[in-house]
Amino acid sequence: MGVKLAHDTWGEGPHTLLALHGFTGSGASFEHLKPLFGRSVRVVAVDLPGHGRTPLPDKRGRDGFLETVDAVVQLARELGGGADPVDLLGYSQGARLALAASVQAPECFGRLIMESGSPGLHRRQERSERREADAKLAGFIRTKGVEAFVERWEALPLFDGLRRLPSPQQDALRERRKACTAAGLAGALECLGLGVQPDYWPSLHRQRLPTLLLTGDQDAKFTNLARRMAAELPVVWRHAFAGSAHAPHLEAPEEYVREVLSFLQTPWYEAPQFEPAILAREASPS
Repeated sequence: MGVKLAHDTWGEGPHTLLALHGFTGSGASFEHLKPLFGRSVRVVAVDLPGHGRTPLPDKRGRDGFLETVDAVVQLARELGGGADPVDLLGYSQGARLALAASVQAPECFGRLIMESGSPGLHRRQERSERREADAKLAGFIRTKGVEAFVERWEALPLFDGLRRLPSPQQDALRERRKACTAAGLAGALECLGLGVQPDYWPSLHRQRLPTLLLTGDQDAKFTNLARRMAAELPVVWRHAFAGSAHAPHLEAPEEYVREVLSFLQTPWYEAPQFEPAILAREASPS
């Protein structure tokens, strides 16, 4: 039957936004944005496999990744009723899954928002090395437990920006991470990690959804990835938040919501205006 994604729905508005969190998060990772979104958007916040209330996929490795992508597409179909595409937002791990879902079933989605995401690793050697690194980290989690892992995870330079958050926000984030289980996090690394993800770089030029790429300008790696992706995607906008690092939705929430709503609410972002004949001409060499 495949994995079923637990989710919570809040807000109301003309747009349904399917939100996919990052590693160690859950659907609750976006709850601080509720008052900022207000009545502008209906958010469906998912617990990804191994996090919150969603179990791990039946399969492992790449098959588990693809099983999760199938689950995202199925949920989008249920939310859209088979007729109305939903918009898709993903952060980090969630951004990778969001891109995969948009490539697999573009008819299910209206727009795509990727925050600090990657299309994958292009070289087989890189993917192999990443799988080995994730396997070692999964072993550490199973052996040492979640608390020891969270301490190690939060010390990564990638999350320097989060250490500038007010103490109550840092404490709440830490508690959400500690609420994860060792089996869930280790299994998620093995099923959803970058090493098992297919390489979606070759698919970018065929991805016709209007796409917004969000990063923090202090996160050089992912801002550079966004630049490279923007050069490949046919219909794309990009924004780097000044002073933010890997998690702008936490580090600059007001500006983040303004960017997201501006993207969602501008009528000429609608994908149906791009007729196949026009797209064919755009894709032809000049």
